[in-house]
Amino acid sequence: MKKSLLVTYGLLIVLTITTALISNSTSFSNVAVALIMGLSGIKFLLVAFQFMELKKANSAWKYTLIIVLALMISLILLIF
Repeated sequence: MKKSLLVTYGLLIVLTITTALISNSTSFSNVAVALIMGLSGIKFLLVAFQFMELKKANSAWKYTLIIVLALMISLILLIF
């Protein structure tokens, strides 16, 4: 297995554990929601670029994905 895939797997595991710790250790606050959404966005981008091979795609697809992700996270944060 490539070293970059192992690093990505490790990062995904660390981010998942961090998200679980944040959700269990803090009360339901806006800061906790923002942290969890930020970590989820990072995990989404890691999976999209590494495993879905979006890094080889046209730059328009990359920018579109990042903009849609930012809009979704912003919308969810505005609700809370």
